[in-house]
Amino acid sequence: MTGAFSALFVREIRLAVRVGGGALMGVLFFLTVVSVFPFAVGPDLKLLSRIGPAILWIGALLATLLSLDRLFQSERDDGTLDLLLLGEHPIEVLVFVKAMAHWVATGLPLVLAAPVLGIFVNLQPIAIGAVMATLFVGTPALTAIGAIGAALTVSLRRGGVLLAILVLPLTIPVLIFGVSAATAAVTEPTPFLTPFLFLCGLSLLSMVFAPIAAAAALRRSGD
Repeated sequence: MTGAFSALFVREIRLAVRVGGGALMGVLFFLTVVSVFPFAVGPDLKLLSRIGPAILWIGALLATLLSLDRLFQSERDDGTLDLLLLGEHPIEVLVFVKAMAHWVATGLPLVLAAPVLGIFVNLQPIAIGAVMATLFVGTPALTAIGAIGAALTVSLRRGGVLLAILVLPLTIPVLIFGVSAATAAVTEPTPFLTPFLFLCGLSLLSMVFAPIAAAAALRRSGD
């Protein structure tokens, strides 16, 4: 069983990179979102530095949602999804593997791109490190939550907008604790560890319960 899941993981990474541009498309969209804010805010470097973590988190959130609508779409189109639902392997585990492969292909590059983009918003090295740490533990939650929306809209041809409407309210707690932790790293005496641990807890809960909810939605779509 482990070999089958490993093969699925590698296959999903290849598909995520091949379909829709994968990491490159996400990073370019991330760059576009972050680079727009300095033009809107103006030349106030102190203001940019203060809201920089929030800008990076919003950009990462939108970039994560960019390709989630295709998470199960190819399997739905070629009939593979029906075979997976009827197969012997738990669909919840398959959803988890697909979501984590999608995060490695599209979410992890956003984390690695954060230091470069942090320069655009005048972040100091300690703030860049805090943003990277929070994105690393928080973006898996965004992907896991997004998997629920992808499963709910898998039967729709153009479900991207509906997916964003469904998923964005659910990602607000992740966004709040992610920005709070990143901001706390450079704002005294606000503690960094407390919101960071809450963010870790949200990610763990999302990775446990989101595959269950997504699997239930996929079963309903197959009825």
